[in-house]
Amino acid sequence: MATDANLKLTDREVAAPFADSATAERFPPVMTVDQAAELLQVPKQTIYGWRSQGLLRECSRKLGRHVRFYRDRFIKQVFNHGIHTDE
Repeated sequence: MATDANLKLTDREVAAPFADSATAERFPPVMTVDQAAELLQVPKQTIYGWRSQGLLRECSRKLGRHVRFYRDRFIKQVFNHGIHTDE
């Protein structure tokens, strides 16, 4: 039986999908909310909700009225640490 510890992505695993120029262009190192939502295939409001709950604190910054996500940190947060809305 797999545990969450077995599912942690390495830096290499995070970077590999973006080695392709088309994918890297679609999901640049600094992403918008739309790009982050598309990457995870979740509604944009889900991303806003998680951020307002402080669940994406380590991988996003607000720039004026805009939120930006650091792609690799975002992926690690979601897949290595998880999004725990029940805490």
